Amino acid sequence: MGRIQRLATGGAPRRWRWLSVAELTIGAGLFALVALAAIFGRLLLTHDPVESDLMATFLPMGSAGHLLGTDHMGRDMWSRVIAGLQWSMACAFTANAINLMIGTTLGLLAAERPGWTRTIARQTTDMFQSFPSMVVAIVVVVVIGHGFVPLVATLGFLSWPIFMRVAYAEASSIYARDYVKAARIAGVSRPAIMLGHVLPGLRASLMVVFALHFATLLIAESGLSFLGIGAPLGVPTWGNMLAEARQYVLVAPRVLLVPAAAIIFAVITTNLLGDGLAAYARRTGRGIEI
Repeated sequence: MGRIQRLATGGAPRRWRWLSVAELTIGAGLFALVALAAIFGRLLLTHDPVESDLMATFLPMGSAGHLLGTDHMGRDMWSRVIAGLQWSMACAFTANAINLMIGTTLGLLAAERPGWTRTIARQTTDMFQSFPSMVVAIVVVVVIGHGFVPLVATLGFLSWPIFMRVAYAEASSIYARDYVKAARIAGVSRPAIMLGHVLPGLRASLMVVFALHFATLLIAESGLSFLGIGAPLGVPTWGNMLAEARQYVLVAPRVLLVPAAAIIFAVITTNLLGDGLAAYARRTGRGIEI
């Protein structure tokens, strides 16, 4: 009966309703392609991304066996872009997951427990947000060293306040709703209310913030690698590729434009996904204004 009513009114099934949001459809499709390229990147490599051939430097795009040409050391640009995608996506996703866990936990605790817990959580958030995160990240990475783990830890433990603020605002609103009050009156435990009633209500907003902040972390990782304090030298990341290509921009601008275009494409894709999620959440009445 419900299916007949939907067809009669021209409505789509609930699980396919997100397809009506253009930004979400395009963003999800592009992000799926990027994610698949990152996951199955080894199958897409045509050459060893770190293997050099000084007899084949600066080959143009479309050369035999080199779709995007080669760089100043004869390394295949296509393979290096794919390898850089794997590094950047893994770094940004892991750091963002840390941000999500820390920020959501503190936001839920601050909303659920007034008094000292809320005060400490909010003051800690204000303190972290008052520091310029990129400057702090540069100092921390310089002190603890290069590598994937130091970079992920730095980005993950410095940029969680946005998740905390969103989780706190949304959870505070949910705790004031009648069904949560009824659960408390019925004797449902605090952890059960937090995990079973409040946390599911944060899903839409946190997904939006996760997608939008993912783009920020992609830029941050590339920026730190470009400065030489992110990924170790020699690792094929987009930031390292940009740093190496600076001195050849007049000789072969393509060597600089290829990694720059990859960064721009990845950032636009994740921003489209985030904007689409926000539009869909607002349309269904479960979102926040970003």
